Amino acid sequence: MKELKTLLIDDLLKRVNASPFLFVVDYTGLKVDKFAELRKRLSVVGSEIHVFKNNLVKKAAEKAGYPGELGDHLTGQSAFVTGAKDVFGAAKILKNFQAEFEKPVMKVGVLDGNLLDTAAIKVLADLPSREVLLSQLLGMLQAPASALARVLKAKADKDGGPAEEAAPAAAAEEAAPAEAAAPAEQPAA
Repeated sequence: MKELKTLLIDDLLKRVNASPFLFVVDYTGLKVDKFAELRKRLSVVGSEIHVFKNNLVKKAAEKAGYPGELGDHLTGQSAFVTGAKDVFGAAKILKNFQAEFEKPVMKVGVLDGNLLDTAAIKVLADLPSREVLLSQLLGMLQAPASALARVLKAKADKDGGPAEEAAPAAAAEEAAPAEAAAPAEQPAA
């Protein structure tokens, strides 16, 4: 029995160490089909939900170096959400699922070794996706260059009026010497 617990703790420790986040939810009263639906939705963003004994999670969390306060929240029927990368997507799915079915109830989370309360998890859920954030960052980085280009274009348009009128005259002057240098055609005899 002790060997089985050790294996379960090691398995859980691998999951926890492979994930940058851990969310703890209370799934009391959640029907099996709804739990399966939640599992399916989480898998879309590369996350998983599992049920382990709270004591095993406490031991794995201690080994992983998680905050000690996490153990205070490991009571009752707890399920644990981990994932490979998309913490925002997992938080968003948990929040939306809770709004839709009133379960599961978020208890606590850990992100990069920091303890998160339910309010912080909801803030994560409200953040835009990674792609949206990257496009916003790109827009912010391009804004100064775009502004500079607009200023230069406006300056060129303002100063370009006389230069544009002078351009045909300059082209005519260039063409005149070329005509003078060309041999004149001789009339046919």
